[in-house]
Amino acid sequence: MDAHDDPPSVSSLLLSLTSDSDPTQKLAVFRLQTLLHDPSFADAFLQAQGARALRACILDSQGNTLAYALGSLNALLELGVGWEAVDSNVIARAVELAVGGGGLVNIVRNALTLLVLVVSRVPDGDEGEERVYETAATAATGFRAIKPALDAHPEFLKSLVGRLSASDHTLCANALQLVNALMRDAVLHGGESEWPKFIKRLQDLGVIGGVGMLMRGEAAGDASSPLTGAILEFQGLTKVLLRKWRSVGVSPEIVEHKRALKTVHLLSRPERFAAPAERPQGEEGVIGDEPPAVPRKNSRKQHHPTKWRRLGFETESPFWEFDETGYLGIMDLVDYARRNESAYHSLFLEQAAQLVEQRCPLARASLGVTLVLYEHFEIDETADVENFFSSGAGGGHARGVSGGAVVGRALKPLLLQWGRLHTAALNAFLRLWKLSGAEAEDFYKIEELVRIIVERIIGGADRKTEVGKIEEEFRTVSLETARAWQMEGLEEVYQDAWDLHLEAVREQLYHESLQFMREQRIRCLLEGSWFPTTISPVAQNGVDAGAVQPPSSTSRFVRLHPNRQTLHYSDFASPTSTDPSQYPEIDALPLILDLSAITSVDSNVSASDTPPAPAQTLARNPPSSDTLTRIPSKPASPSTSTTLTILGSLSAASPESTLLTLHPQTTDLASEWLDGLLLLLDQQPITKATTETIDMMVNWGVRLRMLNLRWEDVDWSSLEKRVRGEGDGERELPDREGLDDDFWYA
Repeated sequence: MDAHDDPPSVSSLLLSLTSDSDPTQKLAVFRLQTLLHDPSFADAFLQAQGARALRACILDSQGNTLAYALGSLNALLELGVGWEAVDSNVIARAVELAVGGGGLVNIVRNALTLLVLVVSRVPDGDEGEERVYETAATAATGFRAIKPALDAHPEFLKSLVGRLSASDHTLCANALQLVNALMRDAVLHGGESEWPKFIKRLQDLGVIGGVGMLMRGEAAGDASSPLTGAILEFQGLTKVLLRKWRSVGVSPEIVEHKRALKTVHLLSRPERFAAPAERPQGEEGVIGDEPPAVPRKNSRKQHHPTKWRRLGFETESPFWEFDETGYLGIMDLVDYARRNESAYHSLFLEQAAQLVEQRCPLARASLGVTLVLYEHFEIDETADVENFFSSGAGGGHARGVSGGAVVGRALKPLLLQWGRLHTAALNAFLRLWKLSGAEAEDFYKIEELVRIIVERIIGGADRKTEVGKIEEEFRTVSLETARAWQMEGLEEVYQDAWDLHLEAVREQLYHESLQFMREQRIRCLLEGSWFPTTISPVAQNGVDAGAVQPPSSTSRFVRLHPNRQTLHYSDFASPTSTDPSQYPEIDALPLILDLSAITSVDSNVSASDTPPAPAQTLARNPPSSDTLTRIPSKPASPSTSTTLTILGSLSAASPESTLLTLHPQTTDLASEWLDGLLLLLDQQPITKATTETIDMMVNWGVRLRMLNLRWEDVDWSSLEKRVRGEGDGERELPDREGLDDDFWYA
């Protein structure tokens, strides 16, 4: 019989299938693999008792004949027929081949596929005429159907997990499909105490590492690969397991739950506690005196009054505190205590020396991190267990997934590293608590920062990112970085939701900030400043002018009158004092320039001549309205000369001319006087120092509004001092006295 002939008849195939000649039998089952995908041919084959002949071939043949026979049976089972050929002997044979393989990869692949179909089978209530051969042995489905064979091969699960690292991707896919089928059946049909044990056994054998390696491999990015479908199914099952663990309520009536909490307590290495001795009748203790830790005679062991609150629970009855996280919360807390036993113990020793309100409630923090991760990975968006499987997401065969880029984004290898992510995020929580000096009332603020860090670090990772890199980022992220991310997130959220409203807020804040800077600049003019009366000879167009003219020692003092209507000035041989409190008074300045005569102010100060330093100082300390403000001076470049020329007309008939010329010695002084004069003339400021400070205050104001801080709660006097350059040495550290529950930034 030639492979290229027309399709043979069922009778001729059955005759070849039962032949004693191995080549004849091999060719028959080879052709059957393809022909049995046709439902009409499959029906004819079964009616001719082909299932029995195929079963016999599987039990008696070897090599490629065996591989093709398994493939033919799989083709029947995929159509939902042929189950009469699957009995305990066939299942035992498949398990044996899956462990050993007989030296051929295609035998192992087909044996694994057969076991997947058996474990994944959902019995139909109406079996029909073609199920008359089904026996009690084949009626069992799921894990129960293959358990007797697995008992005979205890190394089966270890071998199965080991197949996940095989170089043959189809073999990996088939092995992972069987892992998925076993997990699925354990969750659906295993008892409440059985399925967690089976899942843990798989995890102990290394299934997480094996699948994680596949997820990061090149094959997982191929949307058409059967491996991709199996990986996505495993990821979905992981979410189902997390959801199921969360749905398990924690109860003091369950021994395993009580044991888990006891583990958390004992790993903290608590000091031994004895109830205080009874005082003799009539004896009163001194107020504030601690009773001696001596047990009563013949008394029972007493419960420490802060046994559970010491660990970070809110009460001494911690079971109810797992209502939101369920058993998943206990699992994570126990896992953290075991992973970090030394640091876990040291934390409580350190906290014993702190005030109660300054201690980070570790247990609450652990439960909070569990919920943060749960929400980040959108666990609740996975359908419930039954719906997940019945919808086809858990079918026995991996299916191709369209769109390689979509698959790359859908795969989340970090989800499989739940325990390590929980540990890293909880350590970040503890570190941020300490860095920020947080107290009990700040718990939810730190929790929100951790939520933002999780979104940034884990959410920003791609499919190939190693969990070690994620852990390192959690260890090194600073409080300032976390807060910057928080502000960026707030801006994005509010910009999307309140775009028009924020524009109105920005407009309002701009006018307020401009008014503030107007007052600050004008107050600098009211204080007055010294100016040289001539340009320094060092810098006349870059040429040393010292040989041309001698330097002038005369100085001009200019001051704005308190009525803000006139400028008063006079020339002096030298500055009388550099102390603002000793500056010349208005009466000592006989020369007067009426502001109404000024038409414009000309200057060679450009927008890039003034530095952005004031914006940084303002961001840390805000302004007062009753003291003078002066931005720290920056010396002007020795190669340039700054000149302010005040132009105007002394009468309506006279042409515009120069009324006064000033030579500021620093760029900041130039900014103060140039913008101050412009603002007095109801014009817009133009220097970089002023405009950047206004922009900074607008942005800061918007952020304060987004954080729901009240503007009047800001320490404006502190900002004013920073703007003036005061307190640049050792700064007084702010305390938290008087602050409410709104977030506060140092």
